[in-house]
Amino acid sequence: MSVVPEGTIPYLEGRASQPAALERVTARVAERIGALDAPLDALRPLFVGIGASHAALALPVRLLAEHGVPARRALAGDLGPRPATDDADLVVGVSQSGRSTETLDALAHVGRERSAALVNTAPSPLASLAGRVVDLGSEPDSYASTIGYTGTLVGLALVAHALAGLPPAGAAGEWAGIGERLERYERAVGPVVDEIAARASSVVAADLVGAGAGRSVAEEGALLLREVCRVPAAAMVTRNYLHGAMESAGRTLHVVVGDGREVRLARTLAAAGHLTLAVTSAPLTGKDVPGGALFVAPVPGDVPLAVRTVLETAVVQRLAGSLAAARGVEIEEFVFESDDTKTQETLA
Repeated sequence: MSVVPEGTIPYLEGRASQPAALERVTARVAERIGALDAPLDALRPLFVGIGASHAALALPVRLLAEHGVPARRALAGDLGPRPATDDADLVVGVSQSGRSTETLDALAHVGRERSAALVNTAPSPLASLAGRVVDLGSEPDSYASTIGYTGTLVGLALVAHALAGLPPAGAAGEWAGIGERLERYERAVGPVVDEIAARASSVVAADLVGAGAGRSVAEEGALLLREVCRVPAAAMVTRNYLHGAMESAGRTLHVVVGDGREVRLARTLAAAGHLTLAVTSAPLTGKDVPGGALFVAPVPGDVPLAVRTVLETAVVQRLAGSLAAARGVEIEEFVFESDDTKTQETLA
């Protein structure tokens, strides 16, 4: 039996706890945004994070684009000694623990009046550094993040809506009943995800492909397959994947997220005999491609984009857990530990 790292909960417990946790997070974040001394207001926001937090940032960038706000995201560890933050009127640092050293370094170059933070844990070093802070309520999370990640998606969606000028209470309305919706969805897609995981136990690599907010799903899914299953995995943008990257398919698992060019891509991969999981609201079934290589996790087409992204994330979370079981990998046992990715700073 594996030992759960101190301060965390088991991965499977984290997944099981998500529905209730996301209900709490929605209420907490809406309340925190409404209580800020200075409103979240920006014409050119920049979101900064690393690891899973950076993956999540594709969602608010896409949401704000739909409102005509030119937001962008940056990898915290890649900003350099002279960070490319000068043209942003608000820099939002995102770290579930609030202790990611790279994100702390990025916000250290930004004045409090031009900074904000979204964290799970408060108080935390990042929360003390930023001028405006929104926290998820210190929800217990697994080492390979479950609640922390989906909660961050909820928080980022509410932050994006606030930046777009929507009142927090109204923006929170799209999350009404998220707990029950997530539970129903898990029950519906669980069997097909477990089946493809069993078929994929001997794959040598995995590609996860998506565009727009789907990049949050693909990037987090690739990280989970590496962390939880020890499968070399890469996240690719749909159109870029078509320009040669897919040529390495072979003894590989493919997760394709989206309703556009992704549908044809899933068909192409499966028709060539490559195990493919399509996460889509398009009218597609596994029987559409002979040979049994195509699996489909249907996504409701009538839900808001942010809610859809959480549901799609639940698919890759389950896939990682099921594939770890199929490969005989203990989920909680990480091979490497880096002592410089989290600050050891303590708050009085």
